[in-house]
Amino acid sequence: MRPKHMLNFKNWSGDELLRLIDLSMEVKRNPKPLCKALDGKSLAMIFQKTSTRTRTSFEVAMTQLGGHAIYMDWKTTQFVLADIRDEVRYLSRNVDCIMARLLRHLDLKLMAESSLAPVINGCDEKYHPSQVIADLMTMKEKKGYLEGLRVVYIGVHNNVCNSLIEGCTKVGVEITIVTPIIHELAWDEELIEEAKRTGLYKMTLNAKEAVKEADFVYTDTWVDMELFLDPAFKEEKERRVKLMMPYQVNEALLEGSKALVMHDMPIHRGYEISDDVVDGKRSIIYEQSENRLYAAKAILLTLIK
Repeated sequence: MRPKHMLNFKNWSGDELLRLIDLSMEVKRNPKPLCKALDGKSLAMIFQKTSTRTRTSFEVAMTQLGGHAIYMDWKTTQFVLADIRDEVRYLSRNVDCIMARLLRHLDLKLMAESSLAPVINGCDEKYHPSQVIADLMTMKEKKGYLEGLRVVYIGVHNNVCNSLIEGCTKVGVEITIVTPIIHELAWDEELIEEAKRTGLYKMTLNAKEAVKEADFVYTDTWVDMELFLDPAFKEEKERRVKLMMPYQVNEALLEGSKALVMHDMPIHRGYEISDDVVDGKRSIIYEQSENRLYAAKAILLTLIK
């Protein structure tokens, strides 16, 4: 039998996502009974790009569940030389799960097609599903429910935006996106069409109007992490900043709104979000980031058999 993977949410039902979210909350409330749940199990963590939260959350999750995590820098493995399929066919015979943070979703799909163990998408150019499990968990913690909540995403239409749209519409959360720029590599027409069919997906460029009745306002970096300091991307970065500054999440934008503010991090203060909002009373950013650990635990407990 083929293992179940988490590359995005396309093969996950709304009920399955809700169970993951509830499990995330349970392992946060009551961690002790699960401290040996993955005893003797191993997770391979493959990183082709930088990470703080994804690496920390999955490595600590495995440790606290009694298992073991192996950190693998792409550049120091034979993945740089060999066919991905061959390397994964070997690797998956040694570990119980693979979490990979790659540059290309197509490579992640090759991994999943070749693996005997579950494969988790730790972020690629199209999706970031583990982040959104933590996001939805945070929303439910704050409000006590998910169905009927209203989320506004303001920024560049990117991988996080895709997973938010997919996750929210599957669990009954209305999501409005304010995205003057679309990161072309992230665009997924099938995902958008499916979201439209739910009636929970909306688009606008009027950020001020969108946030008035929002329960949560969510933003993300305007420039991908691997490009932010790249001199070759300087002109595109300047273009994006000029276009996006009117959409910065700041106190002026949020005036009159009761929305709580979320950001998946890393934060570029003074760009997509102002200092006073990051550090202000409506910010739940650091609670949201802490919840990456509990979401990672729930995903691992669900996928590793």
